[in-house]
Amino acid sequence: MRDETQANSASAGDRLIRAGAIVFFIGAVATLVTVAPLLLGTKPFPTFMFGLSMLMGVGFLMAGAGVLQSIAEGRRRARGARP
Repeated sequence: MRDETQANSASAGDRLIRAGAIVFFIGAVATLVTVAPLLLGTKPFPTFMFGLSMLMGVGFLMAGAGVLQSIAEGRRRARGARP
């Protein structure tokens, strides 16, 4: 069964993993931007910037959900391939 899988085929959770990674990196950049003024001693950013920092956690959860979805699909395929 594995040799029939094409290298460029996308499994069930791949899009969710990619979207989670993008959201995570946006949150990471927002965190760096938010923390920089605190370390440099300048005026801090507005409160909503701290909310954007929470995107790191949201992206992590999205990617985790994609991994779990891929695992579930692999298990379904494995059950169907048994003789």
